[in-house]
Amino acid sequence: MQLILKEDVINLGSKNDVVSVKPGYGRNFLIPRGYAVLATESAMKVHQENMRQRAHKEEKIKADAIEFAKKLEGKTITIGAKTSSSGKIFGSVNTIQIAEALEKDGINVERKNISIKADVKEVGTYTATVKLHREVKVEITFNVVAE
Repeated sequence: MQLILKEDVINLGSKNDVVSVKPGYGRNFLIPRGYAVLATESAMKVHQENMRQRAHKEEKIKADAIEFAKKLEGKTITIGAKTSSSGKIFGSVNTIQIAEALEKDGINVERKNISIKADVKEVGTYTATVKLHREVKVEITFNVVAE
């Protein structure tokens, strides 16, 4: 079943991508929730026209994302956490805390665009990936210290 995505869907594709999915997934999940529409002949013509008009806008958005990535590149932030005497954190560090630490430095990034590869449950240095555009990702380093 061919669908045109109306929104970004994790592990499937980005907005305006034409994807092939199993019929049940498309009919029962993607289409009812408004994440996609059927890729009929007329919908594909409309989609192609929209993509043609959006191409130059997309280049500017990507250029802005690359410029913003240069500001983030090599950035190191510090996050304080309550710890036990052995260095274990009570709870864990999450994307909300990283977004707040970046905001204190004057960099506004939505937390849904930040991903951490491993669970952060001890004091140390870790990396997080910030997705600024579908083709532009940057890794930042964050230090977790005891408060």
